[in-house]
Amino acid sequence: MHEVSLVESVLDLIQDSARVNGFVRVKKVVLQIGQLANVEPDAMSFCFDSVTRGSIAEGACLELLDSPGVAWCMTCQCSVGIASRTSGCPACGGHTLQVTGGSEMRVKSLEVEY
Repeated sequence: MHEVSLVESVLDLIQDSARVNGFVRVKKVVLQIGQLANVEPDAMSFCFDSVTRGSIAEGACLELLDSPGVAWCMTCQCSVGIASRTSGCPACGGHTLQVTGGSEMRVKSLEVEY
Protein backbone atom coordinates (compact mmCIF):
# COMPACT_ATOMS: atom_id res chain seq x y z
CA MET A 1 0.00 0.00 0.00
CA HIS A 2 1.97 3.01 -1.27
CA GLU A 3 -0.63 5.38 0.15
CA VAL A 4 1.18 5.22 3.53
CA SER A 5 4.36 6.69 2.02
CA LEU A 6 2.30 9.27 0.11
CA VAL A 7 0.61 10.44 3.32
CA GLU A 8 3.99 10.49 5.10
CA SER A 9 5.27 12.80 2.35
CA VAL A 10 2.21 15.03 2.70
CA LEU A 11 2.80 15.20 6.47
CA ASP A 12 6.44 16.16 5.85
CA LEU A 13 5.24 19.02 3.60
CA ILE A 14 2.76 20.14 6.27
CA GLN A 15 5.39 20.10 9.00
CA ASP A 16 7.85 22.05 6.81
CA SER A 17 5.14 24.61 6.09
CA ALA A 18 4.34 24.88 9.82
CA ARG A 19 7.99 25.64 10.60
CA VAL A 20 8.15 28.32 7.91
CA ASN A 21 4.72 29.88 8.53
CA GLY A 22 4.36 29.40 12.29
CA PHE A 23 1.05 27.57 12.52
CA VAL A 24 0.52 25.08 15.33
CA ARG A 25 -2.42 22.98 14.19
CA VAL A 26 -3.95 21.83 10.93
CA LYS A 27 -7.74 21.66 10.80
CA LYS A 28 -8.22 20.69 7.15
CA VAL A 29 -6.09 19.32 4.33
CA VAL A 30 -7.31 19.44 0.74
CA LEU A 31 -5.50 17.08 -1.65
CA GLN A 32 -6.01 17.11 -5.38
CA ILE A 33 -5.49 13.63 -6.79
CA GLY A 34 -5.47 12.86 -10.48
CA GLN A 35 -7.57 10.03 -11.82
CA LEU A 36 -4.41 8.52 -13.34
CA ALA A 37 -2.26 8.85 -10.18
CA ASN A 38 -2.90 5.25 -9.07
CA VAL A 39 -4.03 6.39 -5.62
CA GLU A 40 -6.93 4.70 -3.84
CA PRO A 41 -9.00 7.43 -2.08
CA ASP A 42 -10.30 5.13 0.69
CA ALA A 43 -6.77 3.95 1.45
CA MET A 44 -5.56 7.58 1.55
CA SER A 45 -8.25 8.48 4.08
CA PHE A 46 -7.47 5.47 6.25
CA CYS A 47 -3.71 6.11 6.10
CA PHE A 48 -4.15 9.82 6.79
CA ASP A 49 -5.80 9.18 10.15
CA SER A 50 -3.12 6.66 11.09
CA VAL A 51 -0.04 8.57 9.90
CA THR A 52 -1.10 11.95 11.33
CA ARG A 53 -1.77 10.57 14.83
CA GLY A 54 0.36 12.54 17.31
CA SER A 55 1.25 15.26 14.77
CA ILE A 56 0.00 18.82 14.20
CA ALA A 57 -2.44 17.34 11.66
CA GLU A 58 -4.03 14.85 14.07
CA GLY A 59 -7.81 15.05 13.77
CA ALA A 60 -7.66 17.21 10.65
CA CYS A 61 -10.38 16.79 8.06
CA LEU A 62 -9.09 15.36 4.78
CA GLU A 63 -10.82 16.44 1.59
CA LEU A 64 -9.91 14.69 -1.65
CA LEU A 65 -10.55 16.38 -5.00
CA ASP A 66 -10.47 14.49 -8.29
CA SER A 67 -8.62 15.68 -11.37
CA PRO A 68 -9.69 14.07 -14.64
CA GLY A 69 -7.29 12.12 -16.80
CA VAL A 70 -6.29 14.05 -19.94
CA ALA A 71 -4.06 13.00 -22.83
CA TRP A 72 -2.86 14.27 -26.18
CA CYS A 73 -3.64 11.86 -29.03
CA MET A 74 -0.77 11.80 -31.47
CA THR A 75 -2.97 10.15 -34.10
CA CYS A 76 -5.81 12.67 -34.31
CA GLN A 77 -3.97 15.59 -32.66
CA CYS A 78 -6.69 16.14 -30.03
CA SER A 79 -6.66 16.65 -26.29
CA VAL A 80 -9.00 14.01 -24.85
CA GLY A 81 -10.29 12.82 -21.51
CA ILE A 82 -9.25 9.29 -20.53
CA ALA A 83 -10.18 7.04 -17.63
CA SER A 84 -6.95 5.00 -17.51
CA ARG A 85 -3.47 4.92 -18.99
CA THR A 86 -4.50 1.96 -21.15
CA SER A 87 -7.55 3.71 -22.63
CA GLY A 88 -7.73 4.32 -26.32
CA CYS A 89 -8.52 7.73 -27.73
CA PRO A 90 -12.28 8.29 -27.45
CA ALA A 91 -12.18 10.38 -30.66
CA CYS A 92 -10.29 8.08 -33.05
CA GLY A 93 -9.59 4.85 -31.13
CA GLY A 94 -5.81 5.33 -31.41
CA HIS A 95 -3.44 4.22 -28.67
CA THR A 96 -0.62 6.71 -29.14
CA LEU A 97 -1.56 8.90 -26.18
CA GLN A 98 0.66 11.20 -24.13
CA VAL A 99 -0.76 11.86 -20.65
CA THR A 100 -0.96 15.63 -20.04
CA GLY A 101 -3.08 15.77 -16.88
CA GLY A 102 -4.56 13.76 -14.08
CA SER A 103 -1.41 11.95 -12.97
CA GLU A 104 -0.50 14.37 -10.20
CA MET A 105 -1.18 14.57 -6.49
CA ARG A 106 -0.75 17.87 -4.68
CA VAL A 107 -1.68 19.67 -1.51
CA LYS A 108 -4.22 22.19 -2.76
CA SER A 109 -4.85 23.97 0.55
CA LEU A 110 -4.53 23.83 4.32
CA GLU A 111 -6.80 25.28 6.98
CA VAL A 112 -4.62 26.01 9.99
CA GLU A 113 -4.56 27.59 13.46
CA TYR A 114 -1.82 29.92 14.71
